[in-house]
Amino acid sequence: MSHVQSQTTVTSIAPWISVHSAVEALTFYKAAFGAVELYRLEEEAGKPVLAELSVQGAGFWIQEDPESSPKPDVPGSVRMILTVADPDSLFEQAVAAGAEVVAPVNEGHGWRIGRLIDPFGHHWEIGKRI
Repeated sequence: MSHVQSQTTVTSIAPWISVHSAVEALTFYKAAFGAVELYRLEEEAGKPVLAELSVQGAGFWIQEDPESSPKPDVPGSVRMILTVADPDSLFEQAVAAGAEVVAPVNEGHGWRIGRLIDPFGHHWEIGKRI
């Protein structure tokens, strides 16, 4: 007798962000955050247009959509908070990969946290509760 194991769906929320270039975004997020690619959808020519990424188990999606991507000089209404065990080193890794510092990592309101902007205009808070 065979047993079929059902897959359990876990409720979650994952950002789905627009970028001007999926190729550049994949390169950046892998270098900046150590992101791992979980899924990729490509055009017929093999160019990625959509991808699911994970940073230490925290998932998010990117999609190449230049018209919906944030403009560098206009602040967006959404920020990502990436909570990690060592925010200082991940923050510095992201800056070395090309992110722009908005606020350096510091302590306040029960957090050790810093804020940066990625090359696609998205704001990331990188921190941990203390």
